[in-house]
Amino acid sequence: MANRVSASAQALELIATLKAKHGDVIFHQSGGCCDGSAPMLFPRSDFPLGGADVKLGEIGGVPFYMSKSQFTYWEHTHLTIDVVKGNGGMFSLERPSGLRFLTRSRLYSDEEFAALPPVEAVK
Repeated sequence: MANRVSASAQALELIATLKAKHGDVIFHQSGGCCDGSAPMLFPRSDFPLGGADVKLGEIGGVPFYMSKSQFTYWEHTHLTIDVVKGNGGMFSLERPSGLRFLTRSRLYSDEEFAALPPVEAVK
C-alpha cells in the first residue's frame, strides 16, 4: 500500500537521536507562517492538536500531522522528510543540531493515489 509520508535515512537517524533526547515527539508540517513551510518536530506535550489537523502517517515511529486546510493543497503529493545543513525552525527540536528537516515532494501517479489510505482526523 502506498503511504503519504516517508523519510530519508539521514532524517530517520536524526529523528532517533532527538526521540532519545526528548522522548515523545510529533511532526507538524508548518503552513508557512514564521518558519516557512518546514516540517517541525515538537515535544508531544508542547503542541496541541485539534480538529483542524490530520495525521498523514508516521516516520521513525513519530506521527506526522498537518492542518486540514493545508492538506487540501498537498493531498496529491508524497512527502519525503529529509535533512540538510542549516538552522531548523525556530521552535523545532533539531535547531541546535546544525541540521534542519526539509520536505521534498512529488506528485503521486494515478495508481498510487488510488491506493492511498485515508488520512486520520484528529479529535
